[in-house]
Amino acid sequence: MNEAKLNSAALTQGPSRAPARAMLKAVGFTDEDLRRPLIGVANTWIEIGPCNHHLRELAASVKQGIRSAGGTPMEFNTVSISDGITMGTEGMRTSLVSREVIADSIELVARGNQFDGIVALVGCDKTIPGAIMALARLNLPGLVLYGGSIAPGNYRGQDVTIQDVFEAVGAHAQNRINDADLLALENSACPGAGACGGQFTANTMAMVCEFLGLSLMGSASVPALDARKPEVAQAAGAKVMELLKHDLRPRQILTREAFENAIASVAATGGSTNAVLHLLAIACEVGVALSLDDFDHVSERVPLLADLKPGGRFVATDLYKAGGTGLVAKRLNEAGLLHGGALTVSGKSIAEESLGATEAAGQEVVRPLDHPLKPTGGLVILKGNLAPEGCVVKVAGHEHVHHRGPARVFDSEEAAFAAVQQSRIRAGDVLVIRYEGPRGGPGMREMLGVTAALVGAGLGNSVALLTDGRFSGATHGLMAGHVAPEAACGGPIAVVRDGDLVVLDIGRRELRVELSESEIRIRLASWQPPAARYRTGVMAKYARQVSSAALGAVTN
Repeated sequence: MNEAKLNSAALTQGPSRAPARAMLKAVGFTDEDLRRPLIGVANTWIEIGPCNHHLRELAASVKQGIRSAGGTPMEFNTVSISDGITMGTEGMRTSLVSREVIADSIELVARGNQFDGIVALVGCDKTIPGAIMALARLNLPGLVLYGGSIAPGNYRGQDVTIQDVFEAVGAHAQNRINDADLLALENSACPGAGACGGQFTANTMAMVCEFLGLSLMGSASVPALDARKPEVAQAAGAKVMELLKHDLRPRQILTREAFENAIASVAATGGSTNAVLHLLAIACEVGVALSLDDFDHVSERVPLLADLKPGGRFVATDLYKAGGTGLVAKRLNEAGLLHGGALTVSGKSIAEESLGATEAAGQEVVRPLDHPLKPTGGLVILKGNLAPEGCVVKVAGHEHVHHRGPARVFDSEEAAFAAVQQSRIRAGDVLVIRYEGPRGGPGMREMLGVTAALVGAGLGNSVALLTDGRFSGATHGLMAGHVAPEAACGGPIAVVRDGDLVVLDIGRRELRVELSESEIRIRLASWQPPAARYRTGVMAKYARQVSSAALGAVTN
């Protein structure tokens, strides 16, 4: 490889770079190492929580793959926030903010050290889009390696996930289970390293990586502690050197067609609504025009094929045994629902990659095309006088598609959670949780604590909920998130009052409050925004910069 064409030559080559080489030799790099392409290994390892805990070991295999293919790996770390651990607390406000910090920090380290390529190791929810955003900005040859899913826990002979623990909290508050049962479930749900096991946000975004073409097909499906995972990691390290050799870069892969393929994968698997937010943000980085309406259009033509939690029966490890991500791609390609010519980091098209999928005999996780779970996908976009810019609803796993009821208004997640725990919510109510948006939160907290408590209280199918915040991928039921404009920016959700009649109508794609436009204008005229929760630091800076959820809650 011609050293003059390497970014890193400007950092390591020539007499004037002797000081830099001296410092790099101090930590073990040799002259031979420094003559080779420098490949950044962006690790999101963290000791807090299972999702990223094993990435230190996985990075060793990635680096082995890079070295064997002629490169010099240089590993560095960035931040990670566990959604599952911070859920329902003030700490959850930092989660979405961390996506921007992850993208910024990977970009900074890569630019500062003039890397020739990047492999990003990711695990939990925000590390995945953050890494993709960084790769899109840098446009260096690179790819993403997902750490893999956690194995399901076993409780009384049944597979369980963290979703079951959250829902058990609601059941416990209603005295439907006792302290000992809750503790036993808590002790069983998470048996080791890996990201949350259903088609929650992490596994959804890992699948998105493959359908975007930035991860090797099938790599994300391999569970975190599977014996094959180090082999997959080594292959990713070797692959980045091929990308460098052929000068294949992320912006050649991240096309409009790739984004539509990614949306199709989310729709077909009942994936997390957070994918909407993240795909909008990634599209913004590469200048691909993508809007909320595109998600509705794609989901309308794609059947729901995968029977995955939270709405279905199976977890990510079951999908792996059934045939993995490749099987989903194969189904969609056979139906003519993919842009089959879209390029992937393998150098092959996604259609070519799908041909290699192997379907396990008798598997029930991914339905045949002539027998889908639903004829349309798991995402819908609603608009109306409560959400002029739109909101997102996941319709997988429930049949509750129309609801009209009185608003029960809460200005924070904590207030709504307390109302559920204290049995103050009734069947037919519409919970409205506001001032939890990108700016108002700030950070757009997920509401799994509330939604799981509703399910645990037996209200999952008889109430609706809307918020300018977000939902966890583990949320299910009639829940409208990302309501925009948000309350803190003077969106109509800011002036809903207790008892106002609210309608969620999936068929008409409408979210409305039964008030006249003049009444809404009168209320907004006397509305005053609340004081900012943070006046200094990263949270205050984020609140000043962040855009609408309808644009991906981006800060650039």
